[in-house]
Amino acid sequence: MPENAAEVTAAEIARLAGVGRAAVSNWRRRHADFPRPVGGTETSPSFALADVEDWLRAQGKLAEVPLRERVWQQVSGHPAGAVAALVHAGCALLVVRDRPTDWLELSAVSDERMAGLLRPALAQVLAARLGPGHPLAGREPGPADMPLLRAAADLAAELGARQAFEFLLGRHLDANPRQYTLTPPGPAELMAALAGAAATGTGTAAAPLTVLDPACGTGGLLRAVRHPGALYAQDAAPELAALTALRLALHGDADIRAAAADSLRADAFPQLTADAVLCHPPFNERNWGHDELAYDPRWEYGFPARTESELAWVQHCLARLREGGTAVLLMPPAAASRRSGRRVRADLLRRGALRAVIALPAGAAPPYGVPLHLWVLRKPAPGLQPAPEVLLVDAAGLAAGPAGEPAGGRDKAAWPAVHDAVLAAWTAYEQTGGVEEQPGVSRSAPVIELLDDDVDLAPARHLPPPAAGGGPAELAAVRERLDATLQRAARLTPAPAGPAAPKSAAPESRTRPAGPAGTAATTLGELARAGALTLRTGTAGAPPGTPVLTEADVYAGTAPSGTAAPDPGAAADEPVLTEPGDVVVPLLGGGSVARVIDAGTAGAALGRNLQLLRPDPAALDSWFLAGFLRGTANTRQASSYASTATRLDARRLQLPRLPLADQRRYGERFRALAEFEDALRLAGRLGEQLVQGLYDGLTDGSVTPG
Repeated sequence: MPENAAEVTAAEIARLAGVGRAAVSNWRRRHADFPRPVGGTETSPSFALADVEDWLRAQGKLAEVPLRERVWQQVSGHPAGAVAALVHAGCALLVVRDRPTDWLELSAVSDERMAGLLRPALAQVLAARLGPGHPLAGREPGPADMPLLRAAADLAAELGARQAFEFLLGRHLDANPRQYTLTPPGPAELMAALAGAAATGTGTAAAPLTVLDPACGTGGLLRAVRHPGALYAQDAAPELAALTALRLALHGDADIRAAAADSLRADAFPQLTADAVLCHPPFNERNWGHDELAYDPRWEYGFPARTESELAWVQHCLARLREGGTAVLLMPPAAASRRSGRRVRADLLRRGALRAVIALPAGAAPPYGVPLHLWVLRKPAPGLQPAPEVLLVDAAGLAAGPAGEPAGGRDKAAWPAVHDAVLAAWTAYEQTGGVEEQPGVSRSAPVIELLDDDVDLAPARHLPPPAAGGGPAELAAVRERLDATLQRAARLTPAPAGPAAPKSAAPESRTRPAGPAGTAATTLGELARAGALTLRTGTAGAPPGTPVLTEADVYAGTAPSGTAAPDPGAAADEPVLTEPGDVVVPLLGGGSVARVIDAGTAGAALGRNLQLLRPDPAALDSWFLAGFLRGTANTRQASSYASTATRLDARRLQLPRLPLADQRRYGERFRALAEFEDALRLAGRLGEQLVQGLYDGLTDGSVTPG
């Protein structure tokens, strides 16, 4: 595809120039020579990449378009669509990875000649890695694709072949979030670990495993398997099967077999006996093949009802396991309790196939508002006695914060704690056949106890409730902490201040309402241009595992609760790490909030929708800066309003021009107000915890009315 055919949106222009989208809107309004739209819609226009690049360079806003952005624009603007471009780029990257010398020879000729030479070379590489009948047959790139392939190879030289493909695929998935149901890395790694632990009983696989995913999507589950021997993938969508095949082939050296077909209606691997099966099946499907598959031999545990598509996937996974092999499925919670599936669930229990049901915290995987379950199944071996107990785990409480802190949500789920606790319970269960009971968290329930009229397998309904608030001793500790916090808040209550001197009626004082009467004001934009202040915006480029200060943390005044996850699309972005004395403000919402970073918060990555202000200590006091940014009039005049949101333009916020000594006097008062605010906030959380604990204790009998 010719390079000048690539188009970019306003958001992508902002990414190229390293600015916010508002800056691009300002450029369009203020510069008559800004490139005209060439496509898109009136509300979301697109622009020619080459024209944008020339304009940015002429304005001194860009030295050169980064290679990764150039390649991504070629992918997103491909005439056949981004998926076709990703497949073509992935094929080239596979040749680059497996036959680098051949690639150098192929790429040294013209595009027309290169396309002809590439076809047989690519056919050999794909056959060697994916076997016959792979889903990439007939998707070979043509002469018009050669510029894209050359650019992808250049990106591989910079990032590596695997990382280059992950970057491009990640960008595509981020740009189309509603088209794909993804399994996030946390649950995927947990599912792979459970399958690996089941293979040896120790948490690690002793030998390479043969693993199947019959609803592979983009291959996230199979990619999480460590040191596999062979990976089998199938998906009803041909484009997903092709992307998964390339992704897995570039990820490692395992044997890859992928097929494009509906696993329930047209199983591509009917003779497979896998060591493990990982599956995130489609939920609540009515048209899964109920009528035409009534006599299928896979329904060994009962013919699923039309409304029980998930139980059809469960039995398909069991049918593709070797004896003693393990399947781990991500399931909707309704599958554990719907009456229409109770007979199949009962037979899974009686025959020892269902070994564990694990409730994950809400927000673990889409749909994010529902606390999904993991089912761990074992294919029974003939002659072995079924396990008498089933492991039940409710991990929802494991994602909550410490006493007095808010519980984690979608962006704040404590995945390391969830992963470790679930895997530890499963390992103990595998080794001993049971686990020590933890109220509200885990127990091994006798199968006979679960075989009632409903066969309801929801873990929360079979776990003893946790002691109210941690027990009477814990409630007493919370009460003592609340008393101390209330006393501290009383000591910190600000004394009423005397009236300020009347403000001057000068025109400037009416239009610039920051600071004491008669004091000249300046804006943060002016301070930034003078070098007294640095402004940075949060990105998603932090290394995996880095603590992230989120927008919710700034509003709640809590410690960084986010954790950076692997994100190929942000591999080359420089993270913004906080330092003591930085001031952080949210960009959305229109609230008067500003937080000064202390030593305990420093080192965290700045999350999205946050602006970091780093003052020069020789020119600005941090607390003085944060305090004046919280003035209601100040934030109101610096905010812009859209149809449903308010956005803060930090550069328009104002500060009075004061000597550093006077700034510090204001700063000390603002610091005292912040301490008082923190004490009130903590008292509120402790009060809620104490009240709820007493309600729970009185109702469950652990606390008496006396």
